[in-house]
Amino acid sequence: MSDPKQHPNHDPAQQHAAEHASPGRKSPVLFYLVILFAIAFLLMLMAYFMQQRVNQQTQSDLNEQTQSYQSAVATLDSILEENERLKEEVNDLQEALEERQSQGQDQDEARQALVEVQAQLDAVTKLNQLRALYNAGSYSRCRALLAQWEAEAPGQVEAGLTQYRATLTPEELENYDPLEAWHNLNDWIN
Repeated sequence: MSDPKQHPNHDPAQQHAAEHASPGRKSPVLFYLVILFAIAFLLMLMAYFMQQRVNQQTQSDLNEQTQSYQSAVATLDSILEENERLKEEVNDLQEALEERQSQGQDQDEARQALVEVQAQLDAVTKLNQLRALYNAGSYSRCRALLAQWEAEAPGQVEAGLTQYRATLTPEELENYDPLEAWHNLNDWIN
């Protein structure tokens, strides 16, 4: 420290009074500091509330996006379920179509078999008519029927009898061969 003798105007009482008087001068600075801290606190508080508001808005936006994504996912799920249902329906329809085509093929085969049986029956009926007329001695009528049948459908009776002959067993053919009977009747009439 400095020596009191070196500073002649230095009075310890004045120094003491000056030290005690300075707190009065510092109070406006302290007041300004308190005001600045209060303003800073208010600004921070405002910033906090503004941040909270932004966070709430962002949270609300995120909730809306989440709901829209959930809605989109639900829509996509329903579309996928509809797609699966339609695939199953298409498979069922294809199976039904194949079944109907098979039935149609079976019906065509049955129709064809029926046509063949009808042709066989018609041929056997004509053979029996011709035999009955021949046995009755109506040879001219037999010739007229033969000519008529050949004119209407040449070779149809013989074809029908050939098909019918194929259905007979060898034992049945030993007893009666309709095709041979037809050829014999044709030879006898003509």
